[in-house]
Amino acid sequence: MAIPTDVFVALAAVAWADGRLDADEADALVRAAADEGLDLDALEAIERATREPPSLSSLASTKLTREERAYVYALAAWIAHLDATVTAGEARALATLGETLGVPERLRARAELVVAEVAALPDGDRPARYDLSEVRKRLGERLSFRDSGSAG
Repeated sequence: MAIPTDVFVALAAVAWADGRLDADEADALVRAAADEGLDLDALEAIERATREPPSLSSLASTKLTREERAYVYALAAWIAHLDATVTAGEARALATLGETLGVPERLRARAELVVAEVAALPDGDRPARYDLSEVRKRLGERLSFRDSGSAG
């Protein structure tokens, strides 16, 4: 299942939390949506959200699996870290997103760790080369370790 358009619009809200959304953040967000296979109308809606700040409220009705919610939170953490500084506003937006998605704090920390690991890969901190499928794969592995009773 592709991540719904309103999730990417909410991710744009996180990116806007510091009062601006730079070109790297906007490009990364639209690329992530394209990688999810969203159609042209969805991509246009996401691009609009990169030009004007949207709200996180659209997420309340979104039905996502636990892994998808962790992945969305990880994408938000990645976007917040793209400019190398997470402002207080971005930290609040991440916390709000985590609460709205129902992602427990422990899982948020895990997601942020995965984001840092992937960013540490060669060229991983460059938005055009950031490997979102690797983030999703690592999160899935961590979640299945936890679900099977192993430490992860």
